[in-house]
Amino acid sequence: PGGFRQRLALSCALLHRPRVVFLDEPTGGVDPEARRRFWDLIDDLSAEGVTVFVTTHYMDEAERCHRVALMHAGRLLALDTTAELKQIFPPGTVLEVECEDASRALESLETLPGVIDAALFGEHLHAVVDGPEVTTAIQSSLAGKGFASVSVRPVAPSLEDVFIRSIREAEEELRK
Repeated sequence: PGGFRQRLALSCALLHRPRVVFLDEPTGGVDPEARRRFWDLIDDLSAEGVTVFVTTHYMDEAERCHRVALMHAGRLLALDTTAELKQIFPPGTVLEVECEDASRALESLETLPGVIDAALFGEHLHAVVDGPEVTTAIQSSLAGKGFASVSVRPVAPSLEDVFIRSIREAEEELRK
């Protein structure tokens, strides 16, 4: 099984007690428990002073890292701590929208003035907006379209929000 192969590979890489370890998708194909164990081990290695480079597609894993490089299409988009990367968003410009039928609500959100971007985020929606004043417009618009019990609140941006925004900005720059 993939989890055993991954653990064996990591064990072999650590036999000679390296100061730097490169891990390419270390948790790909492993079960959630093994994934947690991998990250516990990575945290332990880091605490012991080992530099660990990790490639991952999982933004929740990248959130655990001290520094993150965001790459897309072979280009470096950003490199910093997660806290600094999240500063790309002014306060109040990432909103969580909770309502019934989020996928249908997404279509309505994407066309609203002041909404820069919107995406499904689990069972809710994340909307990147021009400013916090758009909150009321989102609530009114969705309620007017028949969505019951609409809740809109500002949230801290996720690393996924940062990554998507960075990709869009890079693509816009290429079009210029």
